[in-house]
Amino acid sequence: MKIKTALILCAGYGRRLNPITLTTPKPLLKIHEITLLENCINLVHCLGINKILINTFYLSEKIEEFLKDKKFNLEIKIINDGSNILNTGGGILNLINSSNETDFITFNPDTVWSQNYKKYIEDMEKFYFLNKVKSILLLANENLSFDKNLKGDFNLKKNIIKKDEPNHLIYTGCQILNKSLFNPYEVSNFSISNIWNELINNNELYGFESLEDFRHLTDLNIYKQLLKNQ
Repeated sequence: MKIKTALILCAGYGRRLNPITLTTPKPLLKIHEITLLENCINLVHCLGINKILINTFYLSEKIEEFLKDKKFNLEIKIINDGSNILNTGGGILNLINSSNETDFITFNPDTVWSQNYKKYIEDMEKFYFLNKVKSILLLANENLSFDKNLKGDFNLKKNIIKKDEPNHLIYTGCQILNKSLFNPYEVSNFSISNIWNELINNNELYGFESLEDFRHLTDLNIYKQLLKNQ
């Protein structure tokens, strides 16, 4: 991988998984006896990336304790959102401000990541650098989603993301992006979709399709179903 730093977004409340997430942050929920966060870190390690920045806010001390206990053989730094939660855009900007890198890969640990994603992510990275794009999202067809209520957000035309009707592609929770996208922004509560929408309007948001089965912890019901299907 040319990308040297991964960002893992762990600040959310996980309210759709209450009451479990009243005491356990969503990234520390387990599937196959392994936490979502560890799954994610294992994939990052498998990609050959050794630096990870993790943002926290809700129940942050539990995530800090978990990382201290696990002693991953990687350079992991926790950066708290501060006194107010920052949402996806603000959270990412707060993380990249503490790095000298230009290009980053980001992960949402809500997805059950596995090493089967490695080839898709590596191919996505090649596309990103070869075509000198500023943002590319890893997408999956809604037919591959474990949660059949999840509907597509996007379509792809020659790797350019469109929002038409019907949309059949879901954002998996992994993207590669360039720091320069955040130049007009300050660290505050804003969604990454603000940046995506601007890029879509200019035909500058790119996508790469994964053919891996997509498992995502949407809510408590889906979590229970995933546990049954282990």
